This record gives sequence, C-alpha cells and structure tokens, in this order.
Amino acid sequence: MLSPLVIDTFLLDYHLGHVILFGLVVSLLGAAPLKSQKIIASILAVFGVVFLAAPYTTMPPTFILIGIPLVLVGTLLWTMAR
Repeated sequence: MLSPLVIDTFLLDYHLGHVILFGLVVSLLGAAPLKSQKIIASILAVFGVVFLAAPYTTMPPTFILIGIPLVLVGTLLWTMAR
C-alpha cells in the first residue's frame, strides 16, 4: 500500500490542465475504433469548451488557449462529416 505522502508528492507536479488533456487523449483513443468523424468532432468541441470554461487560477494560460482551436477544429470537422 502506498503512503499518502508518496501519492501527494506525485500529484503535486500536475494541475487541472494536465487532467483535462489526459481526459481528451483517453476519450479520443476510446472513440478511435468507432471511426465516426462526428464523434471525434464532438469530443474536440466539448473539450475545447471545457478548456475555455475551466477556472483561470488552476492552470496556466496556455492550456486555456488550447480550447479555442479545439472548438474551431471540432466545429469544422462536424460540418465536413458525412
């Protein structure tokens, strides 16, 4: 069993931006076998909105600015999907 101190020192290196980015990668990998362009587009757009709506004090501004292209790419992929 790991002590809480070991877990805490490991988690101190990460912030909310890392968690959201990890969720984006995992959800894209989970949706990849479906081969649906609309699902990929909706995942990108939703995570873009999540990046934009996240509190500014919990992560650096670069992670917040990632949300703008994600929303744009997600909406473009949605309109181009069959």
